[in-house]
Amino acid sequence: MAAAGPSVFLLMVNGQVESAQFPEYDDLYCKYCFVYGQDWAPTAQMVKETALPAAAQRGEGRGSPELGHWPSLSSSQGLEEGISQITSKSQDARRALVWNFPIDVTFKSTNPYGWPQIVLSVYGPDVFGNDVVRGYGAVHVPFSPGRHKKTIPMFVPESVSKLQKFTSWFMGRRPEYTDPKVVAQGEGREVTRVRSQGFVTLLFNVVTKDMRKLGYDTGPPDTQGVSGPSTPQGLPR
Repeated sequence: MAAAGPSVFLLMVNGQVESAQFPEYDDLYCKYCFVYGQDWAPTAQMVKETALPAAAQRGEGRGSPELGHWPSLSSSQGLEEGISQITSKSQDARRALVWNFPIDVTFKSTNPYGWPQIVLSVYGPDVFGNDVVRGYGAVHVPFSPGRHKKTIPMFVPESVSKLQKFTSWFMGRRPEYTDPKVVAQGEGREVTRVRSQGFVTLLFNVVTKDMRKLGYDTGPPDTQGVSGPSTPQGLPR
């Protein structure tokens, strides 16, 4: 009797929010979250961990070479959102803000519609010490398996008038989105005035499972090479 085929495919994503370029600002931190369609859901995956034998857990036989680590399986879902540490500009010529903040999440779905996007929000202090947004940005998780490097152009909403701009600067309440996920959606964006500001670099390691069995071809897997410096999303090639 033939075994039933898979009903869903898996998309496993890990990597890091690597660094940023904001020439005018310092001491920034980053938040990320994922936006995906209705047919997508985060899922637990079985990962291999290491566990000490019971004797080692009780503290017996310490230093004995024969007490190695034994593999075991546990469930890991990863994180849909996270917030990084505050970082300052590097002292070299690049003057980069380096976070190296890890990303690790697994999704399951029945079709590619609503492919996950990662939304980034960068914050930092203004002259009065208030935390204000320094940039929003979003990019789709790469479709093909392998290692990918992406540079995302960031932007900030702007006040409509000079009076509102001065008031928001004086009160320490700059224009910002109540929900950063709106950045990954098109609805209502046409009425928002924004200004480009800074870039953030991400590194993705993408693995898919059972996509070919469901009839989807994402190209030959390439887990060795890093795709070259990508053209920032939304900028002319």
